[in-house]
This record gives sequence, C-alpha cells and structure tokens, in this order.
Amino acid sequence: MTMRYISTRDASSKPSKKTFTEILLGGLAPDGGLYLPESYPRLSPDELNRWRSLSYADLAFELLSKFIDDIPAEDLRALTRKTYTSAVYCNGRDPDRAAEITPVRWLEPGLGLLELSNGPTLAFKDMAMQLLGHLFEYALAKRGETLNILGATSGDTGPAAEYAMRGKRGIRVFMLSPYGRMSAFQRAQMYSLQDNNIFNIAVRGMFDDAQDIVKAVSNDCAFKSRHRIGAVNSINWARVAAQVIYYVKAYLAATRSSDEQIAFAVPSGNFGNICAGHVARMMGLPIGQLILATNENDVLDEFFRTGIYRPRGTSETFTTSSPSMDISKASNFERFVFDLAGRDPAVICRLWAEINRGGSFDLSGTPYFARLPRFAFASGRSLHADRLSTIRHVYEKYGLMIDTHTADGFKVALERRTPEMPVLTLETALPAKFEETVVEAIGKLPERPRAMRGIERLPQRVEVLDADVQAVKCFIERHAVD
Repeated sequence: MTMRYISTRDASSKPSKKTFTEILLGGLAPDGGLYLPESYPRLSPDELNRWRSLSYADLAFELLSKFIDDIPAEDLRALTRKTYTSAVYCNGRDPDRAAEITPVRWLEPGLGLLELSNGPTLAFKDMAMQLLGHLFEYALAKRGETLNILGATSGDTGPAAEYAMRGKRGIRVFMLSPYGRMSAFQRAQMYSLQDNNIFNIAVRGMFDDAQDIVKAVSNDCAFKSRHRIGAVNSINWARVAAQVIYYVKAYLAATRSSDEQIAFAVPSGNFGNICAGHVARMMGLPIGQLILATNENDVLDEFFRTGIYRPRGTSETFTTSSPSMDISKASNFERFVFDLAGRDPAVICRLWAEINRGGSFDLSGTPYFARLPRFAFASGRSLHADRLSTIRHVYEKYGLMIDTHTADGFKVALERRTPEMPVLTLETALPAKFEETVVEAIGKLPERPRAMRGIERLPQRVEVLDADVQAVKCFIERHAVD
C-alpha cells in the first residue's frame, strides 16, 4: 500500500498528500496543521510474534518500512543499523544490556520501567533524534539541498537534537529554550557545544513562548521557503514514528504472546511520547491502557478528566522540579484530537482557531468526548511533594534512583494501574540531569556517566533574545546556511 501523509487541518475537497521525505524536511504543514498517515498501517499478531527475535535496529527497519516507501529498503536498513548500536546507546549504565537499546527493568511482578535514557544525552529524546539526524543527512544528500532546523526545547529535545545534528553536512540548528528555566545540566549540555552548525537562543519567557515562535516562523511560508526551515520538535512526524518502535520493542520484551495486554505510564508535557503510544495502539499493538502523567501544569490531565482543553498563559504556567513538562500548549495533542474527532480537519480548524486566539475548547457532552473510552487513556498529576516521595520510595524499596519526570509517571502508574495488567513506566531521563531534586529526596548525588562529569564548568555559547518572532528571524537570517 502506498503511504501518504495528510495535514490535520487540510479541509479542502482534495487534501494534499505528501511522501515521507517531503514531510520529513518540511516539518509543520503549510496550513499550520500536523502531518499524520492517511491511514494507520496495521500490525498483526503473527507479525508481532515473528519480530520477537529481532534486534532493535532490525525491528526499527520493519516498523519504519510501514511508514516510509520513498527510501529504498536497503538504504533504510542501513540507516537503522547505523543508528541503533550498543556503542551509541551505552552511557555507562548496565553495559551488558546495551545491545537491548531499551531494556525493560522489572521492579516487581507486573510493575516495571522501560529504560529510554541510555543515549548520548541521557534522555528518551535520543531514541528518535539520533535516527532523525541520519534521515536528514541522507535525504539532503540525495537532493543536494541544505536545511536550517528550528526547534524549541523545555529541556531534553534541545540537547538530543544538537548532539544528533552536530557536524552533519548541510544542516544548521537554531534551538530556542526558555531563559533560566531548565536545569543547569540541561543548559550545559546545549550551551557548551562549540560546533559551528549549532546555535542556541535563550528566550525570555516560557517554553510555550519559544514553541509559539517556532510555529510562527514555520507558518511564514515565504521565510520558511527562502531559508529552507525544517523542524526537529515532535511536530515532525518522523520523531513520532521513531518513538513507536520502543513501544513495540517493550511490548515484545514484556509478553510471551500477542494475546497479552500491557499498560504504559507516560510522563507527558508536549504529548509527543504518549502520542507515539497512541499511534502504536491504533496500529494494533495490544496496549490495554495509556496512563498519562502531568506535573503541576495539568492541562492534559484536566482534558482527560473533564473534556476541557484550556492552555494556560505564561503567568499561570508553573516552574517545577520536572521542568521538561512545564508546558501548557501540547503540540501533539492536535494529532490525538484529530483521531478523536473522526479525522475531521474542519473540526480541528475550528478548535485550534480558538486556541490560537488564546481561548480554550470544551468537548464534554459531545460525541467526540463520548468516544474517549475506546482510546484507553487514563490520567493523573504529580506535585513536587509527590515526586520527592516517589523518588525516595523507589530508591528505598528497589535500590534504584529515578529522575523527577519518571517519578511523576511512576506515581500516577501506581494510582491508575489495574491488578490484571502489567504496567511499564517510561523512563524519561537519568537522575543526573536533575541532581538538586534527587538530593532533596534522598540526600545523595546520582552518579553521572564519565563523559558528563563537570559539564557545567565548560565554556558556554548562547544568545539571549526577547520572545519576539522578528528578533529570531533576524538571527536566523544572519547565521543560516545557504
């Protein structure tokens, strides 16, 4: 079957259909929507059983082949094998399990963690971003083109993107981050990079302000075309597709047959990570429950409880000890609502027009919200005291240190789990990235991989700008690759 992609907001009588490579390099759709497959490919039980013995790289090839039909199979297999190697995904923790790439760690029967932080920046974003770097370089070389990547980060996307893109031919990266609102470790990971193709911009504001600038620049079609602007945030479908892989890999590791169901608990800020779980479930992966966990910024939890989606303003967005989730407007949520609303782009245009005006929408009492149970979501939130308690509990009971965001997911997993279904909490980062809160919880410093020791003392290079679209455009114009 030919795989083509459509925008969540293309309500025309003949929607535009794109290939994978077109949306890979394009990022946001011209109408402001997000790309999704015209229809989701399917996974059969027999297929899942055949995949149980595959390496991570070969499983990635099999899954990505369902989403990509404009890259030759031999090239795609070479890209996945180049990406997913134990040399890349071994940061000093459990080296004997490095070949598994994303090991499952059972803490007790029916309760475990999916390790996603063994990549070069110690965060789950590496799982997709390393592949994205290779895909970008491959596609640009084939076309003889260059690309200026514009992204926004709340803490982990930025380092993962920059480590994946550093030194890549024909690529420059412009990464926006909220000034002073990430951990010192996260800032050092980004700002200490001295590669000529990496540019860091600290925006005076919240992550949502940075994300709004990225969308505004991407929606300026003339500027985007003139400077060949691409995206690495999870608005780029390739990021979501790559994250589907570890849901399938975890399912195969946690079950013996494809008749079993498991649940995943996912710390959620921008909805990209759990969106990949939603896509995997829509493809037929036997996920019995997707448990969404937020921090104090509980916009998503509020929606799943009430049907009301009400993004907060900057003054209402809390700065927390799980800062990568200090997000009010979740970009990937639009993809989920598109499916919830029966894939009707007119509905998405109407709802997000209200969001773009600074408003909200309420789906309670609508046929759309009545469909929610069939998507198997549960939700909850975790506060600072909760994450301290959870970090302490996991350390004292299991001898394992976890980071603040993983603690949010674990806390909600314990609240929402059902006795008959095993649950895996998706680890988001190593605790070394959030030392201050870990020390507050258990009085001990988490161990760092050798390569990251003393990173905060390295020279840093960053430009501080107001949260102003024109200022960012001017910066890009001065430094963009021709």
